[in-house]
Amino acid sequence: MRISSGDKPYIVMEGLAFGESPRWHDGRLWVCNWGTGEIIAVDAGGSRKIMLTIPAVLPYSIDWLPDGRLLVVSGREGLLLRQEADGSLVIHADLRGLSKSPWNEIVVDGRGNIYVNGGGPAPATGQHFGPGTIVLVTPDGAVRQVADTIAFANGMAVTPDNKTLIIAESHANRLTAFDIAADGSLSNRRTWADLDGYPDGICLDADGAVWYADVPNKHCVRVREGGDVLQTVTADRGCFACMLGAADRKTLFITAAEWRGFEHMTSEARTGQVLGIEAPAPSVGWPG
Repeated sequence: MRISSGDKPYIVMEGLAFGESPRWHDGRLWVCNWGTGEIIAVDAGGSRKIMLTIPAVLPYSIDWLPDGRLLVVSGREGLLLRQEADGSLVIHADLRGLSKSPWNEIVVDGRGNIYVNGGGPAPATGQHFGPGTIVLVTPDGAVRQVADTIAFANGMAVTPDNKTLIIAESHANRLTAFDIAADGSLSNRRTWADLDGYPDGICLDADGAVWYADVPNKHCVRVREGGDVLQTVTADRGCFACMLGAADRKTLFITAAEWRGFEHMTSEARTGQVLGIEAPAPSVGWPG
C-alpha cells in the first residue's frame, strides 16, 4: 500500500551550506552544517544559534551520552570527540587505526553504547568510499568492530528495547537490521526492507516504521519492515536525513539541499534547508 502525503513540507530553516545529522535534543533541533564546521540548534520559534564550531569540514555527526555530554564524529580525522562542561572538546575515542576511509554516522543507545559507521578499507580508484564498517565504543571506552562490508554505511537507529540496530545501506538500496547482544555485539544480520531508492539518514516511529531520506529521488519515505511504503514526502532538492521531533515528537524534520556531487559539497552555494511536516506517529528509540 502506498499513501503519498497531500501536504507539502514547510521551511524551518534555510541558508545552510549542507545540513546533516539532525537530532532533537533538549527542546531544539540540532543540525550539522557541513562545509562550515558549525553545529546549529533551532528552537520552536525558529530562532537559530551556532552551538559549536568544530575543526572539521565534512563529514561530521552528533549524538549525546546518557549524561548529556555531546559527542561529535570528526569523520575525515578519524576521531570521536566529546564536549566537556566547560565547552572544550576532548578525544573520546581514536578511530584512526580502524579505517582508511572517513567515518560517517553515530547513534548512542539507551545503555550508553556508541555505534559509529562509515570507514572501512580505502576506496577503489574513482570511488569516494570503500566498503563500510560499524564500530562499537562501550561505556568503559573499549573500541571494536562489530560489522563490516556495509554498502555505503549511512543512517542508523536503535529500537526502544535496545535489541535491534537498523542501518541504511545506500548503495545496496536496503535497510539492514542486526540483533544487539547484552555486550553490544551485533549478530543475525538480515534485510529489514528492500527499497526502491537510496536510503540516507533514518529515524524510527512508535508504529514500528522507519523514515528514510533519499537524495537522488528528492523525497523522504516511511516504510514498514518488509518494505511496504506507507507515506512519501517530496521536496524540490535532495533529502539527506530526517528526524522526528517537536513537543509531541510528531514533526518530521528533513535536511535537504541541491546535490551537485561529492566534489562540490563544500561550495559557497547555500541551498541547504530544514523542512518540517506533521507525521502520523511520534519518535521512539535512538537517536533521540
